Amino acid sequence: MKLLIVGGYGTFGGRIVQLLENEPRLALIVAGRSLAKAEAYCKERGTTKARLVPATFDRDGDLGAQLAGMLPDIVVDASGPFQAYGEGRYRLVEACIGARIHYLDLADGSDFVAGVSAFDASARAAGVVVLSGVSSFPVLTAAVVRHLSADMARVDTIRGGIAPSPFAGVGENVIRAIASYAGRPVRLQRGGRPAEVYPLTEQMRYTIAPPGRVPVRNTLFSLVDVPDLRALQALWPEASTIWMGAGPVPEVLHRALIGLAWLVRAGLVRSLSPLAPLMHWATNRLSWGEHRGGMFVEVDGVDTEGRPNKRSWHLLAEGDDGPLIPSMAVEAIVRKALDGRMPAPGARAAVRDVELADYEALFAGKTIYTGFRDDSGKGKALYPDLLGDAWKSLPTEIRAMHDGAAMADGRASVERGGGILSRLAARMAGFPPGAADVPIKVRFAADGQGETWTRTFGTHGFSSRQFAGRGRSERLLCERFGPLTFAMALVAGEDRLSLVLRRWSFLGLPLPMWLCPRSNAYETVEDGRFRFHVEISHPVAGLIVRYRGWLEPSHGSSTVGSPAVSPSSWQPAAVHSVQPSLVAPDAASTRRG
Repeated sequence: MKLLIVGGYGTFGGRIVQLLENEPRLALIVAGRSLAKAEAYCKERGTTKARLVPATFDRDGDLGAQLAGMLPDIVVDASGPFQAYGEGRYRLVEACIGARIHYLDLADGSDFVAGVSAFDASARAAGVVVLSGVSSFPVLTAAVVRHLSADMARVDTIRGGIAPSPFAGVGENVIRAIASYAGRPVRLQRGGRPAEVYPLTEQMRYTIAPPGRVPVRNTLFSLVDVPDLRALQALWPEASTIWMGAGPVPEVLHRALIGLAWLVRAGLVRSLSPLAPLMHWATNRLSWGEHRGGMFVEVDGVDTEGRPNKRSWHLLAEGDDGPLIPSMAVEAIVRKALDGRMPAPGARAAVRDVELADYEALFAGKTIYTGFRDDSGKGKALYPDLLGDAWKSLPTEIRAMHDGAAMADGRASVERGGGILSRLAARMAGFPPGAADVPIKVRFAADGQGETWTRTFGTHGFSSRQFAGRGRSERLLCERFGPLTFAMALVAGEDRLSLVLRRWSFLGLPLPMWLCPRSNAYETVEDGRFRFHVEISHPVAGLIVRYRGWLEPSHGSSTVGSPAVSPSSWQPAAVHSVQPSLVAPDAASTRRG
């Protein structure tokens, strides 16, 4: 099968090549205006199973003649910006239909994608597939919404967003597209009525948190003009709001873009297009933060019994795999076509041609993780609620410690650092004294706002408060020791539960992480028994405390408040709490212990 990729050596075209070059049944024609660049890119890819063919292709030239010379089976337009194609923006679509060649594009503009349906009749008559918007927006979002709303009687609100890694590398055409619509009115339907929105002048904050993984840091998202604003409304016309955003980082650059968009909306600046080169330079040069990104889709609706229902899907991509996701919809369709499952003829937005299962097959083997959450607020215990669908993957012994126990007993060993600073820190934190073998008792009390754990090592006792984080600490487990609060991610491994410190604060004032104590804390199971390991240190003070041991839960009435919140939570916390705030990172472990 011959695949002509227009813009094949560009950002998105190059990623399509990267995803498909291991397929020996393909010949990939890597095309653009510069033959030299196409040749250089093909040479750079080295030895591939697919045959790479550099070529010249000018979308403003004689398209019929160019297609006749190459005779591709499928054309993929990965160039853009589609918002700037002008009056002849569908010339390539028309040429492909005339030549009976299948056509896909990665258009990110709502107007362009909506207009492709005008060619449906001619595409059907020619027996070809014309799919527009073959990218994360709207292909992946539509697939996720179908999954989330499968048993809903009505969908009221759909929200979603993409937060790319600051090191993902953004193509110039993407920046030109954003600059062209920032702050300018976009007309669409909201709740069945005509509405007007202004991209990049509407914001929301959200934490992308696949269950059992370290969440992406709480991100500021701005409304963007993507095909979903219309394509999803056509699929779920009853939805009163469809909102799709982008959360670029660093946030300081994002806020600068928001400010410029407001200048356009206020009429003080006509367009940001003249600033596109500067925006492209800043986006790809001024980068810092974590090399990870993600995506979320959230659906609010009503179930078949008339009860409110809120669900969300989360995706986390580590390192260099995240930037590949927007091109995976093309990969999915091409691989299905190779297996004789070409989509039905016609011209349309590609919102029904790829399912979530298709994506999950492509995510396998990459550092891409997904998961679902039930956000309806049905009164789950603290740990099960934060862990979402990762809760069931934990060993039974760990779950027993976090869901129903009112008390736990066991034994532990405690080691304390010998330096002056470490002894002072341990004393201030209330850690127990060193002991080779000491009994542990943990009690917890739950109310509607969180849980209180009281731990006793021998005759030494102390307590802490655990609760679900809000705002910048959303999706994190917070543990408060006096004026100090630690926000931690609950990370579910194959046979353990770990706590990873993400934030800490003093009286609500955020503190820099480089000042925070280091922690290694986890819960695991050995010989059928719940075990905990907590180690707290500091770069300056050295080891502060290390304790490990085992616990066995007992079920009964909790000492205070409602029963059974998450014993394991309180439990490990208890143990963990032993190392108050300083140990937040291993607080979890501590609790376990």
